[in-house]
Amino acid sequence: MKNILKYILFIILNCCFITVTKAQSISSETSAYEILFPPLEELIEAALKNNAMVEFRKLGVDVKESLVKSEKNYWTRNFGLQADAEYGNLNNSSYSVEDNTQNLLSTSTTQLNYGVGVYLKFPIFDYINRKDQIKQAKIEVDQAKSMAEAQQNEVRLLVINQYHNVILKQKLLSIKAQNLGSARINKEMVEKEFRNGVIAISEYVRISDMTSKIEEEYEMSKSDFLLAKQLLENTVGITFNKTNSN
Repeated sequence: MKNILKYILFIILNCCFITVTKAQSISSETSAYEILFPPLEELIEAALKNNAMVEFRKLGVDVKESLVKSEKNYWTRNFGLQADAEYGNLNNSSYSVEDNTQNLLSTSTTQLNYGVGVYLKFPIFDYINRKDQIKQAKIEVDQAKSMAEAQQNEVRLLVINQYHNVILKQKLLSIKAQNLGSARINKEMVEKEFRNGVIAISEYVRISDMTSKIEEEYEMSKSDFLLAKQLLENTVGITFNKTNSN
């Protein structure tokens, strides 16, 4: 009787040891994925700064605003200052008639000739269309701003979807890890019972097959989580690891 009690106590202690060992193994395996992500708003702001298309749209607005200023200052193109200078020989010829006699007088001098002037053109076509051109330039600014805002909204929606997706994948991975831990413990116990002749081989094979499927589900869940995490990292430009949970 005492030997039987000792054997039962040994089995119980051995099972407890296996349970603790397997639980620690699973906990150690999944601890790398226990990440506390930053708040959603912080990730959105990071994504807006990191997104090249958002920056492109902002630059587009700046370009259109510059065109408006250019159109407003278009009239200055018709106003200017003109100067010219020449240096060389100047020949002069003149005739004079005295006492019925024609006299030809020629002179040659070397000198610098220059001139400065201000001009103002007034094209009627430019004056008529100036208001329309300025109005069109302002409309293009509004269009560029709308495109920039639409791009920002697109990035916000992307981050929101990716953020909630990675949180979901993380929770599912935790559940799969717990299931895997329980399945492995159960398999160890069934294996010992099989060796001791307590259960049939068919039951042992069934439990082993169930454990293999649970392990497969865990690996798939881990892959889904890592993919979701990397997609979010690429969008926001931040690498998440366990140190982010401080």
